[in-house]
Parts: sequence; C-alpha cells; structure tokens
Amino acid sequence: MSTEDPTARRRGRRPAGQDTRAALLAAARAVFGENGYERATVRGIASRAGVDAAMVNHWFGGKEGLFAQAVLKLPFSPYELVTELRASPDDELGYRIVRTFLTRWDGAGGDQFQALIRSFTDHEVANSVLHSFFSGFFAELVSGIGVDREAFRTTLCASQIVGMGLVRYVAAFEPMANAEVETLVAAVGPTVQRYLTGTID
Repeated sequence: MSTEDPTARRRGRRPAGQDTRAALLAAARAVFGENGYERATVRGIASRAGVDAAMVNHWFGGKEGLFAQAVLKLPFSPYELVTELRASPDDELGYRIVRTFLTRWDGAGGDQFQALIRSFTDHEVANSVLHSFFSGFFAELVSGIGVDREAFRTTLCASQIVGMGLVRYVAAFEPMANAEVETLVAAVGPTVQRYLTGTID
C-alpha cells in the first residue's frame, strides 16, 4: 500500500480545476499591464498563475485569445453601459460619461487600464480590437443624440476619455492621478459635453 502523502500532489502547479481559468485571467492582466502584449509570454503568464502553459491553449486557444478575454474583460458591460448612459438627458451625458468611466476604472484598479493602453500601442491586433471598441461605444452614444458630424464627435470623445485614462492610470501625472472623481468630472465633463452636443466647427 502506498504511503504517499496526498497533500504532496497539491504542491507546485495549480491543478487544472475550476479556478485555473480565473487564475490565468488574473495573471494575464498583471503581466500584460507590466510588459505590454509583445513582451508578455504564455510561459510567464502561466508561471505567474501557477499552472502549466498548456492550459492557456486549453482555455483560450493561445496568447491572443487570452489577451482578448483578460484585457478586454472590462469592469462593465459596454452594452449595458450604453443603455444606462443614454437614459441621461443629452445635456448631462458628457458629465455622466466622465463620472462613469472614472468610477468603474478606479474600482477595477489601474493595472487593467494600463494593460489596455500599453497593448494598444504595441500590437496590431490589440490596436484593431480596442479601436473598434472605443469607436463603437461612443458611436452608439452619439448616434442617439441626433447631431451632425457623428464620426468626428465620436473620435473627439474617445480621445478625451482615453487620454484622461492614460494620464491618470498609466503616466500617473499628479495631481490628476489622485484627484477626486468629482473634481475631474467638473473639469473634463464640459469638454466631453461640447464634443457631444456643442459646436465643433
């Protein structure tokens, strides 16, 4: 009869059980945030998660699939958020967008937004996916207002929000990095509101 200690088999790498996928997602967000897409490796992510690298292919089909699930797993549902924001009066929408963006990303932690931005700048696939997300998200909001030059307004809104996130979460410029949410809403909200409903000629 074997006298092997059954707990010994639980040491080392995490077994391929229910929590493996969640562990890989958490590790991937951290590694992509630290290194960007190109420098992040499947082996490094798996090692951070404490699982075998083969589990990345098993659960996500490879590095790109893991990136899409981990990094683009936003701290909100884009479709639900559009519905929520569109319930606001048009003349308050810019303020609501800024407030919602900040509260959701603040709550999720800065590393998730860092991974978005860094991978956006150094990987063609990420660039395409993220461009589609941000442009599509703001296009949905702008199209419901009934204003002219929708595509231009969409781009202006996206640039303002992404730029704000870059300064707050990635570059961490002070005092913006630690400013109160309502302070930023008061400062940035009017600009986004003008992009949505004001004159932009």
